[in-house]
This record gives sequence, structure tokens and C-alpha cells, in this order.
Amino acid sequence: MATLPKIRSLVSLLVAEASDQRSTGQTQAQPRSTKKPERKPAHPRGERVLPGVFRLRLPLPWPGVPHCNAWAVAAGDGVVLFDTGMHQPGSLANLERAMQMCSLAIEDVRLVVCTHAHSDHYGQAATIVERAGCELWMHPNHAHMKLWAEDPDAAIERRLEVARQSGVPEEPLRRYAAERGTRESGIAAVIEPDRELVPGVVVETDLGPWTVHETPGHAPSHVCLFQPERRLLISGDHLLGRVFPFFDFGYSPDPVGEFLSSLDVVEGLNARLCLAGHGRTFTDVEAHIEGNRELVAEHLSKILAVMREGEAEAGEPLTAFEILPRVYGPHLTPMTAQWLLTETLAMLRHLEVTASARRIPGEPERWTA
Repeated sequence: MATLPKIRSLVSLLVAEASDQRSTGQTQAQPRSTKKPERKPAHPRGERVLPGVFRLRLPLPWPGVPHCNAWAVAAGDGVVLFDTGMHQPGSLANLERAMQMCSLAIEDVRLVVCTHAHSDHYGQAATIVERAGCELWMHPNHAHMKLWAEDPDAAIERRLEVARQSGVPEEPLRRYAAERGTRESGIAAVIEPDRELVPGVVVETDLGPWTVHETPGHAPSHVCLFQPERRLLISGDHLLGRVFPFFDFGYSPDPVGEFLSSLDVVEGLNARLCLAGHGRTFTDVEAHIEGNRELVAEHLSKILAVMREGEAEAGEPLTAFEILPRVYGPHLTPMTAQWLLTETLAMLRHLEVTASARRIPGEPERWTA
């Protein structure tokens, strides 16, 4: 799902605060009139979903995304572990607890396979590999993860610059920079894969071989794994039970276009059961593929309409930050806003690539249809 190198947590602070500034004319975020009860922390859970297939539900610290899944699949005298969960205080104990519920232990892991290099899918890889004495397989295009993990100051500065170019005001940017300095990356340590997870590589398990399919869009490093005889799909964050795509903006030429192409790749597999990176399994795989296509098309169309209407009203092209509330409404909260600036930027980039919109350079950048 989204990793800390992305600017989604930046948006949760910036959009909510700056939206308050815009509506009140004040430079400080105003207190909200109601306070929702604190979310109860998620607990680890392990359960068998098929013979030889175990879902390990691992807690996450993110509002609205309380947990992620790792999948343990029987292989000889142990298991292949697909994804690892995020590295944070207590995370290894949570993984151990979930595995114990399935009569498994970390020492049973014979191979770690990461669907992509986001902290909630790769974060504990180094710890598990060291303890189990196994290999890590992952796609080689994982520079998006290394930037934050190895040089967090540069990663923060990069996100601040993206936000400035998008029209976010300076005051919430300063607040964000101060807050981000105290947070961890969610990654235990950066380790390179022992084998590059690319088409042609096969992951052997007791259920049969799993083939590798590149599915960039959510992240440049994203792959899905498919077991053809049983038609099982380990989808990472490419397909989730809830149709809500997120794009890792800034690390590839056109994340939205890549995501749409990846939907075509997965559609051709004809999977009948999806083991997703978050939430429960689901069988209506084709409906989820089509739902993602429809949602992307709807958002692209709405952004184009907002650009035209907003430019006519304002007398000049809009910034990405000005487009945001016109598309998603003015009452953006941290829970909803954390995804939306990166999504808007990715959508604008796709419109630019397809010659449907034009970027106007400047500080901030503006967009015209």
C-alpha cells in the first residue's frame, strides 16, 4: 500500500491544514468541532484460507489502513513468505504471533518474496532473511524505496519541493518538515534481493509453481504472482478488495498509464481467487479489474472538467492543490486527503502524456486542458 517515501502522509497534514487556511483566511489550522474516537489498534491474526495457504494479518499505524497481509504458502519443510509487513515497534512479535496461530515460525521461512518495495510489504525483509537464513526475491526497480530509507532528509526535501510546485502553502510545509524529522522509515534495513523477481522466474511451492508478472503503477517495483493450475493470484496492492487505486508518483514516467496496462496483464491471467495485500480474499477478480478502470476514467474525466471550469472562473489555470478540493470536495480530512494529492498529480501526468492537458512551468506549476 503506500510507503513512507510517498507524499501521502504529507498530504494528510498539508491538505487538511491548508484547506482550513483557505476557508478562514488564517495562517493556523483551526480546531475541528468534533473529535472522533481513537481507533483501536489492530491485532495480528493468522488463519488458513486454503490447504497450504495462510493469511497473516499484520497491524499498521496508518489511519484508514489498519493492517496488511503477508501470505505463507507451504513449500517442502517450510513456507514461502509473500510480503513481510512493516518494521515498527512490536512488528516482529506481531508476525510471530500471527504465524504461531498457523503453527508456523519465522524459522520455517525458506524464501521471502516481496510483491513491491513499500514499507508495509518489504519493511521486515532484512530481519526475516537474517533470522531464517533464507533468500529475498524482489523486482530490481526499487529505487523509490531506497531514497527514503537511505537518505530521509533528501526524501523529505523532494516531497516538499513537489508540494510547493503543486501550490501547497508554506506554513503547513514547515510544520510537515518539523514533524517528519521524528518518524522512522518503516524499513528495518535496506537489503538487495538475492534474485530479481522478473518474468520467467518461477516460485516453487507445494501448491505448484507461481509465475511472475510485472504490474507497475502502484509502485515501479510491483509484481503479481500467479498459480495457473489453481488460478490463484497474489496481487499485492495492484488489486484490493476495495476499489481505490494509489499511484507512487514521481518515480516513473506515467504511473496511471502503467497501472492501466497492468490491469490488462492481470485480466489475461483469468484468476478466480485473489490474495490481496490488504483485506480479505475475493473471487470477483474481473469485476475488480473493471471497477478500477472505470474509477480511473471517472477521475480523469472529472479532473479535465474541473480544469476547464476552474480556469474559466479564476481567469488563469489551476494548480494541482487548487484542483484537489474541486474534485474531491472542500472538506478534506487527514484520513481521506492523504491519498488524493498524489493521485491528482499522477492523473495530471497521465493527461499530459496523452496530450489531454498541458503543464505550465512556474512556482507553482499550473495546468490547462
